[in-house]
Amino acid sequence: QVQLVESGGGLVQAGGSLRLSCAASGRTFNNYAMGWFRQAPGKEREFVAAIRRNGDSTNYADSVKGRFTISRDNAKNTVYLQMNSLKPEDTAVYYCAADTEYLLVVSLRGYGVDAWGKGTLVTVSS
Repeated sequence: QVQLVESGGGLVQAGGSLRLSCAASGRTFNNYAMGWFRQAPGKEREFVAAIRRNGDSTNYADSVKGRFTISRDNAKNTVYLQMNSLKPEDTAVYYCAADTEYLLVVSLRGYGVDAWGKGTLVTVSS
């Protein structure tokens, strides 16, 4: 029943930064592990980052480690993805995901995840 809405995407030059936000509805946000996935043109959806429901543990794809940071503010029912040192290869539609099982939001493709946002487009120009 959780509903997710992403925002913050846009056009940025290589080396720049963006911060994505995902706002969740409902009173049970803190019961959900949260993740970010992305899908580039012509490619399958892939895992980017995830955070446990209490925020005490995170995981990142190797391709974004050291550049992206996931965080959450349970009081605001919001999860964030801070993206620094952006590369053209980061161009994709970014999706927010929620599930009570952390295992599903750290999986490569996000199969079986309970809830998805509609996505926000990030375009990194060279």
